[in-house]
Amino acid sequence: MVYVRLEQDWTDSSGELHPAGSMVDVDAGTLAQLQAQGIVNETDWVGPSGGGTDWVGPSGGGTDWVGPSGGGTDDDSGT
Repeated sequence: MVYVRLEQDWTDSSGELHPAGSMVDVDAGTLAQLQAQGIVNETDWVGPSGGGTDWVGPSGGGTDWVGPSGGGTDDDSGT
């Protein structure tokens, strides 16, 4: 399944109308049909904010996640 944003209104095979701008899950075959009809844009997804940049994490810092405590240690001692 692929999650895509509709550029135009679309009625799925069960008769449900999805307005332009909606995000829908479709299979590869349906995606190909929607692309051929111009209902979905073939460009890469630009992220949740639409900024077109790679996601840099929840804080926007661009650093690797260091764990829930932020310590960044890899301590398996269990203590």
